[in-house]
Amino acid sequence: MFVVTGATGNVGSTVVRALAERGEQVRAASRHPRDTGLPGVDAVEGDLNRPETLTTALDGATGVFLLSGYDDLPGPLDRARDAGVARVVLLSSSSVPTRKTDNAVVAYHAQAEEDVRASGLPWTFLRPSMFMTNALEWADQIAAGDVVRGRLPHVAAAVIDPADVGAVAAEALVGGAHEGRALRLTGPAASTPAERVAVLARVLGRDLRFEGLTDDESRAELTATMPEEYAQAFARFYLDGELDESPVLPTVREVLGRKPRDFTRWATDHAEAFASSTAS
Repeated sequence: MFVVTGATGNVGSTVVRALAERGEQVRAASRHPRDTGLPGVDAVEGDLNRPETLTTALDGATGVFLLSGYDDLPGPLDRARDAGVARVVLLSSSSVPTRKTDNAVVAYHAQAEEDVRASGLPWTFLRPSMFMTNALEWADQIAAGDVVRGRLPHVAAAVIDPADVGAVAAEALVGGAHEGRALRLTGPAASTPAERVAVLARVLGRDLRFEGLTDDESRAELTATMPEEYAQAFARFYLDGELDESPVLPTVREVLGRKPRDFTRWATDHAEAFASSTAS
């Protein structure tokens, strides 16, 4: 039996599904649990900021999926160790190898990795590149018209489908073959925002056009949409060039025995999210 924290989130939900599809028993832990409708999955309360809420969920668990960025990760890790958990899979970040811990995003992911190492539990770290689901930020613009204005127009990234991250997490939890490894995960090709908008245009049957924000406009938008320390962190990554997520790596294929999903497939699978934009 496996515990997935953040089970209703962007990646956690895909870990739950991947485990369920393998026939595993899963406790899907979140602050506001909801029924997934998947066989073998129990939705339970569990908040990483309140480790005491995880005690019951962890009872009898073989493995646990954890997220970075919580105030007291050693708390859940202590409870996992006390419960006899055999392995931990942590969702971390591609930014950790930069070692720039004066960057707020690097700092909290690096600290989470250190906390897991210090726990003494067998571990696997997942360090994915930018998620394909970031394209959902454009849904309102696509609903309003044919022009998508977006930040970071010149930044190419080997974006990854969170479903592939979930599948890798499930493999690491069940198989345990990747213990002690930090797995850098990418999609099958690097693309710019304009290239991803072009894919959406083909999938949706729309004449969409991408207009890139200037660097100053990108910085302003980041500041308007997230806390200042994180806005600065992402500006350093992508505007100042401290993080390069364009290299395509074979890790997903090596772990899963298949190619990672491409952006066309993701866009097709999620076309309903842009459904209101298809009526002209």
